[in-house]
Amino acid sequence: MLLDKLINYLKLDKQEFLFQFNSHPNYPSALAFSDTLNFMGVRNDAYELDKEYWDELPEEFITIVDNSFSLVKKSGAQYSIYSDKAKTLNKEELHKKSTDFVLLFEKDKVEHKSVTSYKPFIYAVFAVILVYSLLNQAWYEALFNVLSLAGVYISLEIFNQKFGNTSTVIGSICGDTTGNQSVNACNKIITQDKTSILGLKFSDFSLIYFIGITVLGLFLPATSFVIKGFTFASVIAIGYSLYIQALVEKTFCRVCLLIISVLVAQLLIGLFLFENIYFDIKTSLLSLILWIASFSLVLYLNNTLEEKENLQKSNAKNLRFKRNYDLFKRELLEKEKVTFNDNETFFVGNKEARLHLSIVSNPYCGFCKDAHKIVENLLSKYPNDISVQMRFNYSPDSQNEKFTNLISDFMYTYQNKPSQEFLHLVEYWFETRDENKIRQKVGTSSSNEDLTPLVEMSAENRSAGLNFTPIILINGYQFPDKYDRDDIYYFIDELTEDEEI
Repeated sequence: MLLDKLINYLKLDKQEFLFQFNSHPNYPSALAFSDTLNFMGVRNDAYELDKEYWDELPEEFITIVDNSFSLVKKSGAQYSIYSDKAKTLNKEELHKKSTDFVLLFEKDKVEHKSVTSYKPFIYAVFAVILVYSLLNQAWYEALFNVLSLAGVYISLEIFNQKFGNTSTVIGSICGDTTGNQSVNACNKIITQDKTSILGLKFSDFSLIYFIGITVLGLFLPATSFVIKGFTFASVIAIGYSLYIQALVEKTFCRVCLLIISVLVAQLLIGLFLFENIYFDIKTSLLSLILWIASFSLVLYLNNTLEEKENLQKSNAKNLRFKRNYDLFKRELLEKEKVTFNDNETFFVGNKEARLHLSIVSNPYCGFCKDAHKIVENLLSKYPNDISVQMRFNYSPDSQNEKFTNLISDFMYTYQNKPSQEFLHLVEYWFETRDENKIRQKVGTSSSNEDLTPLVEMSAENRSAGLNFTPIILINGYQFPDKYDRDDIYYFIDELTEDEEI
């Protein structure tokens, strides 16, 4: 189930989306899809809606078209469909090919971590090789190197596709006429290749070959004898590839034919234009070392990425178990519910919310920063569904003057300014850990604040055995120790709807 166009349209992190979707306990259901969008910042509501009412839908919505989750965008009498590919359908075609499932969404403004890409580095290397070849070599030697770079690029795209990174380049070359890149001729031949030498497939040797040829091409004409030998040897690979396509699979792969064209062009250049063909033992030995290095590099990358992919799949399966709400709820209710008398001090959020979080913490606790960040994010994302009380552990007998002043600043801000400003002040403290900056931000002396409510609240914490920090409680139930605190994001929707909790 490929969702490239949909994911790109919504500007989501593809790798993160697919990981969260695959690890959902109800994968691959509509519920799993809806929950994953929510988790990624795309708030949505799902419905079963008869087609006769679809004219009342907004201009953009998500449904299941041709058994794939797809974004539908109205454009006059036509509908643009985004899923594994972009296509346009009229009203009758859309109704015929889609189910009654409809998902209405609203995308939040969320920041995603940028993923470092190797491509700029690859392009820089290509540019250096290209400039060097054009400036220092004969036209046919430069052309040979350009063809080698084309071979490296195409082979690298095929190599990446093995590990779930769908290639736009491969898709455009192969045409993708079926609308599903997983079943087209190119992918069929590449993925079903039975060749395996130390785990490397036939397409992997294409990458090894072109890397080696590219490096040797930089030293032309000194390496012309070795290059000519390898271009002759490529005839074997050409024949094998044509045999597989024509007689075994009985279908032709366009990207394979493109690589064959590159090999044939290099063979002709080597055959008719490379004149300096003398055997040199040193050059041959260095070439052998180069091929071994190229083989080792591709083998290492293949094994590393394969291991990473297997770990991700295993992790996704384990997370389906971990993210099961019934198991989480059982763990949550295992401990006795804690009831507090003071539910007012440092209380923020919707007072009528059904879900109330309490965070027991200490401003000088190193781990409390992340816990506070979690509850602040939840308050921001679910402002009408959640309330939070910050229960700082404080005892005037055992604390120093700086701590007392800091707590006084918190109390002054909470009592005299909007709750949002109080939240920002707490966040600012955990970022700076500087009492003087907090005092400057508050802008007034707050040393005379009455801290009695905080002292009594701290006593309640100790009476309930909540001495260690940070601790998060959900409607009085302590967050289970078997889960990481940020796992709460997975269960927040179920928690807000659970009548028992």
